[in-house]
Amino acid sequence: MAQKKIFGTNLGNWLVLEKWMQPGFFAGTGAEDEITLYRKLPKEEYLPKVKQHRDTYVTEEDFADIAAHGMNLVRIPVPYFIFGDREGLPGCVEYLDLAFDWAEKYGLQILIDLHTVPGSQNGYDNGGLTGVCKWYKNKAEVKFALTVLERLSERYGKREGLFGIEVLNEPISFLVWITSPSRTKAENKEEAKGSWYVPLPFLKKFYTAAYRRIRKHMTAEKAVVFHDGFRLTAWNKFFDESGMENVYLDTHTYIFAMEMFVPIHKPWVYRQYLNINRRQLRDVNKHIPVITGEWCLSNRYAVGALTEEEKAARFREIAKIQMDVWNEGAGSIYWNYQLLRDRTAPFDEDWKESWDLTRCWEKGYMI
Repeated sequence: MAQKKIFGTNLGNWLVLEKWMQPGFFAGTGAEDEITLYRKLPKEEYLPKVKQHRDTYVTEEDFADIAAHGMNLVRIPVPYFIFGDREGLPGCVEYLDLAFDWAEKYGLQILIDLHTVPGSQNGYDNGGLTGVCKWYKNKAEVKFALTVLERLSERYGKREGLFGIEVLNEPISFLVWITSPSRTKAENKEEAKGSWYVPLPFLKKFYTAAYRRIRKHMTAEKAVVFHDGFRLTAWNKFFDESGMENVYLDTHTYIFAMEMFVPIHKPWVYRQYLNINRRQLRDVNKHIPVITGEWCLSNRYAVGALTEEEKAARFREIAKIQMDVWNEGAGSIYWNYQLLRDRTAPFDEDWKESWDLTRCWEKGYMI
């Protein structure tokens, strides 16, 4: 598996909830993220609501569907409370057990992705707590995250379906932190005081410790994956010099995010942006294989098409441009397999359609 190009999809919003993907789940609560939702809802309402979601949002049928479309990997975001040992939050390790059974049945590999940590590593809703980024300042919580990673490696390290474990999703950089619209949206302003970006020296130290914990139970045949922390070129020789085996760097690249800062939405602009990424991928890939672990088709050029036929053609054009770049590295993983479980339900905003891989397949947007 490690020698093949990775071609996969994320199973986000299953074990880690993200409001933007399924806003109806949060309706009437005023919560912007998973932890705030837990705090706001009575336990007798919250627990069955979350159980129903986890029971139905991803099923064996989805693994069969993913494999039938020629994919070879699923990246599964998991929360820090996966083992059910934090703040009364309901664990979900039994669903990850099921995922391994299904993946192995259909010939898929799993990349387990620790997507949240207590106190958050980025202040986004995908970090569990909007507007708060203080995890790295709390030594006890840093140690706790390491124990979660070690327990995951102990439980799944010898499973046939395991590709590897990703140490931490999207620890935020200075530039991304100061430009993040989520930075000022904390529910509890007092809790958010002291929030700041995750420094690179800390991240390198944490990554080294995490690698050692994971390798206690997981052989070098399985991969350890590290997110670039939005600093792709900062890692060139770090892994060469660390003595780590079978490691990958994960980078996330979205045209949708670039468009927030660039007012021209045309293919030639996208090519310029992606060519920068291509050069960086080539340079870093000399030292460590790079996975584009999150990307999608969403772009305003395609959304602005006047007919469905033109829209599909534009999306296919942009898909080809992106895939050509991602293949400079170790491969790519689409975000996300789905947004709404009901494949016929309309989205609250049109731009979300192309984030949903099942809709892209149905409408012929993917090459």
